[in-house]
Amino acid sequence: MFDASKRDGVLALERERTRWLSTGWDGGLVDADRAFNVTVPEGWNPDDLSAYADGRLADAEFSRTSDDPVLLTGVAQRHARGARCGPVEAVATVGVSNPAALPMEPAGGTLPEEPVVAGTVNVFVGTTRALNDAALANLVAVAAEAKTATLLDTVGFPGTTTDAVVAACDPTGDSAAFSGSATRVGAAARACIRDAVRASYTSRYGDDEPPDSVADARHGVQTDVRGDVFVPDDQ
Repeated sequence: MFDASKRDGVLALERERTRWLSTGWDGGLVDADRAFNVTVPEGWNPDDLSAYADGRLADAEFSRTSDDPVLLTGVAQRHARGARCGPVEAVATVGVSNPAALPMEPAGGTLPEEPVVAGTVNVFVGTTRALNDAALANLVAVAAEAKTATLLDTVGFPGTTTDAVVAACDPTGDSAAFSGSATRVGAAARACIRDAVRASYTSRYGDDEPPDSVADARHGVQTDVRGDVFVPDDQ
């Protein structure tokens, strides 16, 4: 589906007249010809994210319109991996230096401050089928679920503090009303994301050990805060 290329720390996924839904810092629903994954250096903390992204893309000689989705990551683009299955393609970059653990029996705690914005597990997933906005949003949920299942099996964490997903579809393709896991689109997306995430993880950590726990990680959180459970009122 995508014409994928990378240089100077930037991965470009290009396809004309594509519908994108991004959960990234400049996210939302847009029609655009490309999306980008940009590697940022360690210690990166710019005041103006848009200006930084535009500068990096210009330095890498990629043109960008204001609508093109951009994700940011601390993972080098040499570790990007893709997978194809049926009407779906996915590309991922995976690093787990900032794991986000979710214990089922939390000890109690407080809510964290705002995190950094550079995604560590970034997933792009696209289908040649035409999805309505609801089905495209559901594809984001399917992608997040597949990413979570894969990371839990691989490293024991459901994700990191800064994961992001971009889902895409071809508005001119054959229509698909749904994108859940029982559909052709959803099942293919799950397979592609699993395989792309595992391949990127293997590339990134082939000669390096990932953290065994939040305590062992350079950055990370464990959500120990508890919610107040309530029962909706009967009417």
